Amino acid sequence: MSAEQPAKGLNAQLIKVWTTWGTRFLPFADVATPELPLSRLLRLSLIQVSVGISLVLLVGTLNRVMIVELGVPASVVGVMLALPLLAAPFRALVGHKSDTHKSAMGWRRVPYMYMGTMVQFGGLAFMPFAILVLSGAQEAFDERVWLGMPAAAIAFLMVGAGIHITQTVGLALATDLTKTEQQPNVVGLMYVMLLLGSIGAALFFGWVLADFSQGRLIQVIQGCAVVTVSLNFLALWKQETRIPSRLRPQPVAPDPSFRESWDLFVAKEKTLLRLLAVGLGTLAFSMSDIVLEPYGGEVLNLGVGTTTLLSALTAGGSLIGFAYASYILSLGADPFRMASLGALIGVPAYGLVIFAATSDAPSIFTLGVLLAGLGTGLFGHGTLTATMQLAPKHQVGIAMGAWGAVQATSQGIGATIGGVVRDLTRGVELGFNLAAKADGYVLIFGLELLLMLATLIAMRPLLHRENEN
Repeated sequence: MSAEQPAKGLNAQLIKVWTTWGTRFLPFADVATPELPLSRLLRLSLIQVSVGISLVLLVGTLNRVMIVELGVPASVVGVMLALPLLAAPFRALVGHKSDTHKSAMGWRRVPYMYMGTMVQFGGLAFMPFAILVLSGAQEAFDERVWLGMPAAAIAFLMVGAGIHITQTVGLALATDLTKTEQQPNVVGLMYVMLLLGSIGAALFFGWVLADFSQGRLIQVIQGCAVVTVSLNFLALWKQETRIPSRLRPQPVAPDPSFRESWDLFVAKEKTLLRLLAVGLGTLAFSMSDIVLEPYGGEVLNLGVGTTTLLSALTAGGSLIGFAYASYILSLGADPFRMASLGALIGVPAYGLVIFAATSDAPSIFTLGVLLAGLGTGLFGHGTLTATMQLAPKHQVGIAMGAWGAVQATSQGIGATIGGVVRDLTRGVELGFNLAAKADGYVLIFGLELLLMLATLIAMRPLLHRENEN
């Protein structure tokens, strides 16, 4: 007994420290309530961790491995990485289905989460073999076109579809579980976990694949499949309240079709304008995603190690933005003003990135990248919080799906435009009187500045929410 008493005293002291200091200094700790404790919210946010792991695997690790180690043509890799975007526009349909679904077990969201998880698992399960056939490894040289390309395309499409389904329905479930005043902090928590999952996965993949082999690649990708299923199943355990069909009140009218729900959703005042603003802002922040590191290397003569840190710098800026937005929005601030602030910060951010081409100060470039990450965090947090708060009561899923569809599609289009412009203008002098090879990059950053201004213009009518119906 004497040994147990100090342990109990230590536990009580730790609980006291958490309750008094944790909610003051730990980000998003004050989102918890007696009905929705922090442990349950953290468990739910594991969905975002699994999404972050899969995104890093697709966009980061496999991008490099397929081109460098396996010798797959870059154009083929680009097509494969773009295939998940084909599933993005269907996020609104998935959200609508999760709004109206009535399963025998009494769930709405959970069946779609399981479906998305298993689709993602299936794609990851056979993806490494499809990639090896695509690269002509071993005796698969003659099969790389007729078998490797279709198999790899199906695998990438399945993983992309699974990511879009789980993220859409997971955010809808988080909205169901939280009160309106808690939603800004929940958004911040979810996206911090996404970033942490991405950073952790990037470090782990880099360490495991340092000594590359085909067998190791199979282990890593299939290990991600197992981790995805485990995290998502753990996240969903006892999250959604079951309402069996025998206890569910019978509707006086049949559930609306997707077209009817969509028409009702977009009929709400300024809904289309909100989606337009989301698309413009996301396009503005994503157009330079794949050209920042080449810009730093080719134009500013930064080393590989320095340019590799740009992703971490952007993620750090986004974390700061999420933390600040969560605190301010939890006090009742307008999320559209927060999103507008993010777009406004993007203007000097990319201005500094452009100005770095005319100077020998890398610190100007890194400051611009940090500000771009900060603006991305503020803009993303503000638009998603606004979507949560303005979603009609029985259309949370379709609202989350519409936001996600516009955001994901704009990200893909932005990255594609940035890559195409960079390749088309490579070595071409556009008359900007800048350092060698800088003109094409500056053109991309200039387009982003114009899109930032267009975003601010689109946001202006949205700033006075009290006038909305």
